[in-house]
Amino acid sequence: MVPRLREPAKVRNGTPPSPPYTKRGRTTAGRSRRSLALFATLAFASAVPAADQPQWGQRHSRNQVSEETGLPEDFDPATGRSIKWKARLGTQSYSTPVIARGKVLIGANNGAPRDPRHKGDRGVLMCFDEQDGAFRWQLVVPKRSEDIYLDWPNTGICSPATVEGERVYLVNNRGEVMCLDLNGLTNGNDGPYRDEARHAAPEGSPPIEPGLADADILWIFDPAAEFGVHQHDAAHGSVLIHGPHLYVNTSNGVDNTHRKIRAPEAPSLFVLDKATAKLLARDEERMGPRIIHSTWASPSLGEVHGRTLVFFGGGDGVCYAFAALSETPAAGPLARLKRLWRFDCDPAAPKENVHDFQDNRREGPVNITGMPVFQKDRVYVTPGGDVWHGRRVAWLKCLNATKEGDITQGGEVWSYPLKSHCLSTPAVHEGLVYIADDAGWVHCVEAETGKPVWTQETRSEIWGSTLVADGKVYVGTQRGQLWVLAAGREKKVLATVELDSAISATPVAANGVLYVATHRTLYAVRKAE
Repeated sequence: MVPRLREPAKVRNGTPPSPPYTKRGRTTAGRSRRSLALFATLAFASAVPAADQPQWGQRHSRNQVSEETGLPEDFDPATGRSIKWKARLGTQSYSTPVIARGKVLIGANNGAPRDPRHKGDRGVLMCFDEQDGAFRWQLVVPKRSEDIYLDWPNTGICSPATVEGERVYLVNNRGEVMCLDLNGLTNGNDGPYRDEARHAAPEGSPPIEPGLADADILWIFDPAAEFGVHQHDAAHGSVLIHGPHLYVNTSNGVDNTHRKIRAPEAPSLFVLDKATAKLLARDEERMGPRIIHSTWASPSLGEVHGRTLVFFGGGDGVCYAFAALSETPAAGPLARLKRLWRFDCDPAAPKENVHDFQDNRREGPVNITGMPVFQKDRVYVTPGGDVWHGRRVAWLKCLNATKEGDITQGGEVWSYPLKSHCLSTPAVHEGLVYIADDAGWVHCVEAETGKPVWTQETRSEIWGSTLVADGKVYVGTQRGQLWVLAAGREKKVLATVELDSAISATPVAANGVLYVATHRTLYAVRKAE
């Protein structure tokens, strides 16, 4: 989840650095589109073991549910009981881990440097061995230096990676979309991008030549260069893969005054060719002027009456459904994502001059931070006032995904009020929906009716999401506690585990192991034999 940040009263803008590449994935070496076309011939599609967890949430629907069984009910960091391995991260980590092909990937900051050549604040993606937690390689990305609000200090890489075959897709701390080799540079520099040395170095510093413990960058796409996107605080987005396409949110948001959208015409959602980084489509909803803070929700997908829809929670408090691109979109001008329906989650909220309500906690606009979850022709989404701005309200809403047009009137199946703001994505399992809010409450409601079943107070803010797996509900808190509850209609606290620092990520289960990431440590936990 995106971090809660303490912001200084005033920051002066600097001069933007010159990135080591240009638009649409081309490098400064001037590599032609012909090179990218050759890259497109590589085989991307390969089977993913069913027990892996190669992206954040279930494939496409983003549901926070796992079919894993035999998971631990609790564990003890002090004695090591049930801990398979643990790995040091940095001093802050907001990224949910993903597990694929024997490797575990997670973003963090550079608070515990693994390479002395990379000194100071950086964004880092770390790769560990799934079996023993051994460090394999890392991607190190310099901070954006032109404005502190673009890339907040010590926040690191917040976005969860998405893995398909031997390719890793990631939004880094600079907001760049990257494709990496899952094996790092251990099998050579595959290209077409070969300027890793320059990319790893801060502006004005000499290149840092990569070694076998570094990432192999295959291509880069820069939304700031392409669209003028102005991210705020941090880039947070989990790349959605559908066929040959990548769907990515931009993290477009306010500037350092919190009163202006620097890129009002920039898209909030766009589509790339996963092989070449070619820009294929973008939304034309002009959400920009109505974004109260930033756009941090990732897209999801579902099949509705034979059509594939992409669902997106806008920073303007509207949930959208777009038609997915065909496998081979028509050649020619950039495509426009076709909107099939929109649902305004708070129609009475201000729609113009929204930043006049920046600090109005009773009348301000709302946004959407968690991913929409699709299940059985319904979408479950959690709109509400921003943690720092807008109204102090939030809801879990259930929408009818089969409708078309503006479904603000008539599209809502039910609405359930939460205690406070909500940064979380729902988990829908066996007729129940589990959701956590920033006031520290875990809610269980009926999926069909929205009627409450039970609530549990954790007495600490919750920024990640609930994971339902093996008859349990796992959720972490900012106090550094992992709560384990029984899934089902009867409320039962199974355990609370005290960990070393805050938990902002969602717990993950893969191959019989539970992964819990705190700000400082990644724990791999399995049931004691």
